[in-house]
Parts: sequence; structure tokens; C-alpha cells
Amino acid sequence: MPKEYKTIREVVGPLMLVDQVEGVKYDELVKIKQASGEERIGKVLEVNEDKALVQLFSSSQGLKISTAKATFLGHGIEIKLAPDILGRVFDGMGRPVDDGGEIIPTVVRDINGSPLNPVARDYPSEFIQTGISAIDGLNTLVRGQKLPIFSGSGLPHARLAAQIARQAKVLGKDEEFAVVFAAVGITFEEADFFIQDFKRSGAIERSVLFMNLANDPAIERIATPRMAITCAEYLAYELGMHVLVIVTDITNYAEALREVSAARKEVPGRRGYPGYMYTDLATLYERAGRIKGKKGSITQIPILTMPEDDKTHPIPDLTGYITEGQIILSRELYLKGIFPPIDVLPSLSRLKDKGIGEGKTREDHSETMNQLFAAYARGKEAKELSTILGEAALSDMDKLYAQFATEFELQYVSQGYHEARSIEETLDLGWKLLTILPKSELKRISLENIEKYYPEEK
Repeated sequence: MPKEYKTIREVVGPLMLVDQVEGVKYDELVKIKQASGEERIGKVLEVNEDKALVQLFSSSQGLKISTAKATFLGHGIEIKLAPDILGRVFDGMGRPVDDGGEIIPTVVRDINGSPLNPVARDYPSEFIQTGISAIDGLNTLVRGQKLPIFSGSGLPHARLAAQIARQAKVLGKDEEFAVVFAAVGITFEEADFFIQDFKRSGAIERSVLFMNLANDPAIERIATPRMAITCAEYLAYELGMHVLVIVTDITNYAEALREVSAARKEVPGRRGYPGYMYTDLATLYERAGRIKGKKGSITQIPILTMPEDDKTHPIPDLTGYITEGQIILSRELYLKGIFPPIDVLPSLSRLKDKGIGEGKTREDHSETMNQLFAAYARGKEAKELSTILGEAALSDMDKLYAQFATEFELQYVSQGYHEARSIEETLDLGWKLLTILPKSELKRISLENIEKYYPEEK
């Protein structure tokens, strides 16, 4: 039976101190009831002997501590789960915000999850088609992978996230695929854009949306991604579905972490973020993957905006250590009108070799990918050279490479918001662009594949 305490000593901002408590646990939920009957919720941030420090989810304004009672509920934040969560929209704390009514749960889970035994992990090896050439062709997403998108403020990462959520699918087998979408600390307009986009395209039928708005409490922001991942674990391991989890924006999550850490008067780490931010981010990212003997899988695409487009900022820096690569959006490409503005050269998918090739995509995938990377890199160098020394300084071959780089950006990287390309279309487009160069330059592709796939007519 939860105990009631009338020993609330003081309230400072969102923090409240409760005295003479016993048996209270870290992260436990607390209900604060006022004499008027009004209730507020908080969670335990710290326990020191018989004192508990509680953080309120809402403002402490108007809270009368002399008559208020604190009840410790004995459990952390939980989410109600059932098969009919698909097609639903929730707020950041898992409360329905659509017109579908309450979820009647088949299970109730703690959102912090339980650690996965590393030995039980299965290696990611199956291709996920996002319909976006710059990802599928060059930085392939593999089932069970964590592949973040590094963006900058003002870049169209929200549209890219909606496009991936709409188009992503597992090829070949007729397996159930679901998208769990968590929006963390976004504006009402952005939230409305995502909800309307999902509804208009019909993607909502196989999706679960968690919307945490910018005016919601910081502590709620920390719960939202965990709500989404717990929901994904249920869909993947209980219902056998392949789940893609998209979380935007991890930067807002880290800011909330810093805010709560400052409220607790913890010693700040790099740029004021808590020293445990690496560990905290890992508790989110490492819940992706596949488990031996289980049919389902969880693939994660966390999206974060790099402050000042700085890749060395603590948030992208730590994320890069934990995840398997990154997709980087370029302001330069965006200003050229290219969508999605994915900068393919610094982008990387560390598991791409595991998800491509014969039986997964096509046998020419690996070789054409390497050739496209090499040709684009040389073409960019040639263009930079012509900017400095003028076009006359370029050899005829350099001019062809410069032309290739321009066409590659316009045709391969840029594809618009509503175009979903199959992997065959992406690979064929790569071959078409390689015809700009003479066959003798295709040094990374075997003669066998050149004979089979090289388009003879230009």
C-alpha cells in the first residue's frame, strides 16, 4: 500500500523536498495531492537517508505545502501497451491525444526497460529500403542498426524523417513492419505537420506517434524517447514486428538532461552537459538490435541538430561513438536547392557491407557504391580547383569528373520529397551517371558487372 506523507519541507522551482520517508526508490513516481483535491505528479530524483528530492512534472506554482500530501507509488513511469496502439497518437507521457480513447493494456511496462544480454544479440544483416538513394545506395540502413541523422538548425530534417517513416520497408519477405515516431521538444506546428503527413499518406496505420511539445516540462522530455523504445520493444519482441524507431530531436533531449542536472546542482561536464550524458544516451541507443530466436527487430534513426553545425559538439560527438555511423545533412547542398541535402562523403553506415550484395540488394551494389564515392570525391576536388584556378586549369578528364559531381548531386542525391526509389532504380541511376566517365575509369568495378549492367546508350 503506497504511503502518504505530510512532511513536504520546501519547494524550489520544480523541485520539492519530502522529509522522514522510508523505502523510497530512485525514479519512483510521486503523487502530490492538495487539500482542494488537485493532483500533481513528480518523480524521485535523489534519496538521502530519510529525505527524498522530487521533481514535479508541472510547475510548482500555487502549491500549498502545509496542506499537501505526497504519496510514493512504488514504481517508475510506466506505459500501457496493447496491439491496438498502432495508428495512435500519444503525448510525451504516453497519454492518448487523438480521439481514440484510452488504451486497454495487455501489458504494462516500465519505460526504462531491462538491459539486453549481449550474448543474446543477433548481428544486423538485412537491408531496409528507405526509398532515398543517398541512404540506400551509399549509406545503407541495416535491420537492427542505429544510424543517426546529423542536421543543422533550419535544415529539412523533419521532412526527411517524415519521408523515411512513410517509405521505409523490409524487402523480399512479407513481414510486418511498424514505425514508432517520437518527437521530443518540438513546436506545435511541427507536431501538426508530422501528424497530418502520417494521416495523409496512410502511414499512420502502421505507426505509433509520441509528441512531446516545447512547452511541456523538461522532465517529460526525458521520458518520451524511452516511451517510444519501450513501445517498439513490445511490437518487436512480443508481436514479432520489424520496428523502425525515429526520434527527433535528440538535442532537445540532451538540453532537458542538462536542465534537470543543473536543478540537482550536479557538477557540470563539457559545455555544461552532465558527465553521465554518454551513459544516458547509450541507455537509449543500445536498446536497438535483434535478439536470437526472436522474429522482430528494432532499428533506430535518432535525429539531432548540431549546434552551430559543429560535429565536435558533445551531443553529435557522443552519439557518433555509440551508434553505427551517421547521415550528415549539408547546408551547402540545401542552399543549392537539393533535397534531401545529404552530404554522402562524410556520411557513413558502418554496417552497410552486411546488408548489401546478392540476395539482399544486387551483386553490383558494393562495387558501384565504391565507384560512385571515388568519382564524386574526385569531381568535387576538380570543381574546387576550377573555382581557384579557373576551368582552363582542368584536364579533359577532370572536366568529366566535375560534370559527374554536378549531375550526381542533381540526379542521385536530389530526389524530392515525394519520390520513393526502389533499390533497383537507385543502382540503375548510379550506372547511368557512370556513363559520363569512360569505361577505362571504372577501376573499382569488375569486368563481369560492367558487361552486365553498363548502359550502352547514353
